[in-house]
Amino acid sequence: MGQKTHPFGLRVGITEAHKSRWYAPKALYGELLIEDARIRKVLDQRFNRQPPHAAVSDIHIERTREELKVIVKTARPGLVIGPKGAEVDRLQEELQLMTGRKVSISIIEVKNPDLDAKLVGENVAEQLRKRASFRRVVKMRAEAAMQAGALGVKIQISGRLGGAEMSRVLAVKMGSLPLSTLQANIDFALSEAMTPYGVIGVKVWIYKGLYVQGMVDETESRAAGGRARARGRR
Repeated sequence: MGQKTHPFGLRVGITEAHKSRWYAPKALYGELLIEDARIRKVLDQRFNRQPPHAAVSDIHIERTREELKVIVKTARPGLVIGPKGAEVDRLQEELQLMTGRKVSISIIEVKNPDLDAKLVGENVAEQLRKRASFRRVVKMRAEAAMQAGALGVKIQISGRLGGAEMSRVLAVKMGSLPLSTLQANIDFALSEAMTPYGVIGVKVWIYKGLYVQGMVDETESRAAGGRARARGRR
């Protein structure tokens, strides 16, 4: 059995900030946790699972005593905002009705979708749903990530590839991928392609380089509200 850890979970509190940032008393904690999961599910269904696909890659949630703040990272901010901000206003009202709290929504643009593991994984899954050649799709997306400036990329798909009777695993790896280095900025995502012959899982790892103390990607610092910290000997 493999002893694997999640690349993001391994780095939380060291070089990555939590995706939900709030404090709650013990009696309220479970309720707020479930509420966060519901908010993420609603946004994912709305923007990623139905057209027009807004390519939402990540959702951060911050809470204060009075307000609930939702930070949405997307490659197509225009689709999330809508004409004259109508879509955001509608979403804000829905979330306020769902949670019973004052809600504010911030949109952050993902400037390079080829370097975002979630968006790469969703793109591969979409192509697999359209019955494209799985080998070609995986190789093309890995090459696109490397050309966009990634230092390493690995895309792994598993399931009944091409409609075969037996499920199998196909992985394409390019460049370096130091998974056990905590100072390595590795983006990881898991996506699923629902095909007529079963579910095909898509895992994507993208290595963007080492964190440098006090230097974090501008989008990450605004969304995560933290900075990379060096631990141990250099």
